[in-house]
Amino acid sequence: MLDAMHQWFLSLGEQYGVNPYIFGAIYVGAIPFFLASIAWLVKRARAGRSTLLPTMLAGFFFVSAYLYLAVVGRNIPVWVWLFLAALVLYGAWTTVRDTRRKIAAEKDKPTV
Repeated sequence: MLDAMHQWFLSLGEQYGVNPYIFGAIYVGAIPFFLASIAWLVKRARAGRSTLLPTMLAGFFFVSAYLYLAVVGRNIPVWVWLFLAALVLYGAWTTVRDTRRKIAAEKDKPTV
């Protein structure tokens, strides 16, 4: 059964022109860079400096696997794009919310 699921998974890649291993590697590989960008954003916000670059980098790392899908993929069904759009919007909303909380918590810490 596990082999059948693996074959089905690989067939999706063939059907849509995307290598599932590359997609997965980008997806997982971007996580530390995303988290580092968020940490950098919080640090710069706390220091009162511009957060534009770390915000843009965090956004790029957040959607990097889907950019691969958009560039390399073909015949991707509309429902997949709608689902991904919902995931990205929800992820962006929770990231902004959590980042604001971290910035507020950092500002409330006493400085030594």
